Amino acid sequence: MLPTEKELDRLRKEFVSRVSQKNLKQLLEALVTDGILNVTEESISKRVALLITNKTFDGYSTRHGAEKDEYEMHCMLADLGYDVVKCRNLTVKEIEEALQKFSKHPHLVHTDSVFVVIMSHGSLQGVCGTDCKPFEIENIYKSLNTQNCPALHNKPKVIIIQACRGDFIILSKPACLFQMSGRNIETDAVVHKEKDFISLLSCTPNTTSYRDESYGSYFIQYIVEIFKEFADVDHIEELFRKVMQRFEESEFGEIQMPSKDRCTLTKNFYLLPY
Repeated sequence: MLPTEKELDRLRKEFVSRVSQKNLKQLLEALVTDGILNVTEESISKRVALLITNKTFDGYSTRHGAEKDEYEMHCMLADLGYDVVKCRNLTVKEIEEALQKFSKHPHLVHTDSVFVVIMSHGSLQGVCGTDCKPFEIENIYKSLNTQNCPALHNKPKVIIIQACRGDFIILSKPACLFQMSGRNIETDAVVHKEKDFISLLSCTPNTTSYRDESYGSYFIQYIVEIFKEFADVDHIEELFRKVMQRFEESEFGEIQMPSKDRCTLTKNFYLLPY
């Protein structure tokens, strides 16, 4: 038998009398934000990011257009509230030193997240320093994990790598790409202590990344494009998925596809207050 309206009213009054207004507000907030990392105006104001750009090398070709990538990425991160630590033309040892210094940055205690962006030549072994030696991406995870960087415990650590991971290409339309582009295209190829990481690499293993000499890499262009349009409504994983989808829909879809790697986020991370 269903309760009468009078009985329902009595039950509502009993519930309200047992639950204070403050506790009720906390309960409702918990229901709304469950599974979402809390981002506030204060936490945004303390954000910090590391941006490493290698353009010239001792033995490899110059990465023309790298300065455009650096500018666009710096602007995007700054718009999202990140104080950008910018480094240029680092050897492998200097990349390691920059990461170690960044892992001790005083703002890490207060930030809600960090970005680490490295743009360089690369191979399957890692990202190239200007001395043409490989820097293993694994070292980024080690430097910022809970054991070595406790200030970032339970905070999203977003890693973006613009670099080749080999030089194997399958092209079903060999001449089509460059005819459609009408521009000079280069490639970046060369002859629980871990939690809350998410990475997006510019290509899958054994493939190359492409870069326009004037406009910079397509990977960085598409990231900036997607983040500008959707960062206020989508969480980081969905933003990365849209970057991948952007490649699929582009003229590069057959030869380059970004790859999400080692995602250990347990909650959705929105770059702006949700």
